[in-house]
Amino acid sequence: MQGQGHAQPVQRPPHDAVLVLVRVVFVAMGVFSAGFLAWVMMLRLAVVTRRPAEFGLLVAVAAADLLSIVLLATEPGDDVHTAGGYLGITLLFGTLLVTTIYYLAADVRHFQRQREAYAAQTYGYAPPASPYATTTPLRAQPPHTPPPHTVPPIPAPPQRPGPARIDQVRAELDELSDYLRKHDSRNEGGR
Repeated sequence: MQGQGHAQPVQRPPHDAVLVLVRVVFVAMGVFSAGFLAWVMMLRLAVVTRRPAEFGLLVAVAAADLLSIVLLATEPGDDVHTAGGYLGITLLFGTLLVTTIYYLAADVRHFQRQREAYAAQTYGYAPPASPYATTTPLRAQPPHTPPPHTVPPIPAPPQRPGPARIDQVRAELDELSDYLRKHDSRNEGGR
């Protein structure tokens, strides 16, 4: 018999204070270098998330920084007074701004998903198929027991994002109350 195999255990995410400190340090590196080190934020994000899209953005940010350095280096004299110099400065600061916003949003989103997957695993629920899945985790079934006879699932209305455990308990209670109402109405009709 072949099965799905075992899911990789989800690592516990770092403490929030550590994450905030790391984010501040990496953003400060980009800001205090006047944008020349903006690529460092993307490097950290690419290493942490290990997504090909993040590595592609790292290359794009590094190329934009390199192009701005070349444009500023070809500027004659100490002052910027040509179109190439202005383009270099605009590219440098624009890259810094966009990279900082994207880095903070993607880093927060990554660790929020990791925290939700860890909470689901800790409370005895199977983690989502991937760290980017948005479905609610289901209860893990023992491998050698037949599945219980259940009522067909009712599509749940969209819910606001919240703690995974609370939403899971709420969904299970709603399902149980629907089942009990149906069960009671069948018994009342049979008498």
